[in-house]
Amino acid sequence: MKKKILMVLAAFVAAVTFAGCGSSGGGTINVVSREDGSGTRGAFIELTGVQEEKNGQKVDKTTDKATISNSTEVVMSTVKGDTNAIGYVSLGSLSKDVKAVKVEGVAPSVKTVTDGSYKIQRPFNIMTKGEASGVAQDFINYIMSSDGQNVIEKNGYVKVSTNGAYSGTKPSGKITVGGSSSVTPVMEKLKEAYEKVNPNATIEVQESDSTTGVSNAAKGTLDIGMASRDLQGSETSEGLKVTKIAKDGIAVIVNKDNSVDNLTLKQIKNIYTGKTTSWSDVK
Repeated sequence: MKKKILMVLAAFVAAVTFAGCGSSGGGTINVVSREDGSGTRGAFIELTGVQEEKNGQKVDKTTDKATISNSTEVVMSTVKGDTNAIGYVSLGSLSKDVKAVKVEGVAPSVKTVTDGSYKIQRPFNIMTKGEASGVAQDFINYIMSSDGQNVIEKNGYVKVSTNGAYSGTKPSGKITVGGSSSVTPVMEKLKEAYEKVNPNATIEVQESDSTTGVSNAAKGTLDIGMASRDLQGSETSEGLKVTKIAKDGIAVIVNKDNSVDNLTLKQIKNIYTGKTTSWSDVK
């Protein structure tokens, strides 16, 4: 009987210990970040202070122990499967498989991005080499019309234009749009909606990253580039015409079993620079 009681107690202690490690009870924080060139990463490190200035140069201080993922979907699946993981994703791509924490006490939402109370937010930009024409310009007109902005809002992003309904000329032809993997999902929805009102047009959407979208638009290999961040100084001198089509929040996500539900910007910076490595130190 005594041996049986001891076995039960041991099992209970083990269960409590395991549960604690899986819910911010002291486990090692597993940092998940996006790849170099990602607009989401660029905006995130700037807005959270992970990017610092040294000798006049901007330096990304993301810990070298971070797991690097090349898409929003991979970030979410990694965090979903790891109770000690933390990552960040576009608000419009957020799913119920993970938990978005509050930042400085404010939950990410269309409302809090719109009113500015949620601090980690960035623009969705498109760009063309000089003035667009034909299908490219007509598609941009659609995106900025109330029809296109309603598509943007319906998919969880914040609209930025107050233009009226689309009344384009519906030209014929094919264009290629490419770049940011964060902008791609809503661009696919915009493409579908536009091709219904203008069956004369064909739009190919290519997913890569913001830096590739900007550079290929500048080279003229894309009719329209996509970037989920502001353009850098060296990029704005490439003769690009930039149009902001939406605003987006960057949600900081943890596993659903993690008890943490609020982080300050300083705590996020300390986690992503490797200064804070254990969930028990997140207070």
